[in-house]
Amino acid sequence: MLVVTRYSVDSGDTADAATFQERAGAALDALAQRPGWRSGRIGRATEDATLWVLTTEWDSVGSYRRALSAYDVKVHAVPLLSLAIDEPTAFEVLVAEGQGAKGLAGPSGLA
Repeated sequence: MLVVTRYSVDSGDTADAATFQERAGAALDALAQRPGWRSGRIGRATEDATLWVLTTEWDSVGSYRRALSAYDVKVHAVPLLSLAIDEPTAFEVLVAEGQGAKGLAGPSGLA
């Protein structure tokens, strides 16, 4: 499972960007401690310095949802996730290639 959350952060204020990156790092650290975690990344758009992304990969939707109920995740990640751009964030992985891709993709679980 792939979770993609996008954020709009004021690029005119370097303190805002630094604060966001610090908070996103703490969120990623908290999520990384949960069972079912595979990987995570923080990125910034090269064409628009205000647009940031936090992506995580999980064994299943269940492992991601269970992770959200952990105390450290509620403290460090959930407040950040609540600031994300309002759009779908959870995606099934249907095809995966490359290092670490083994077992990541599977058939669709959608009806």
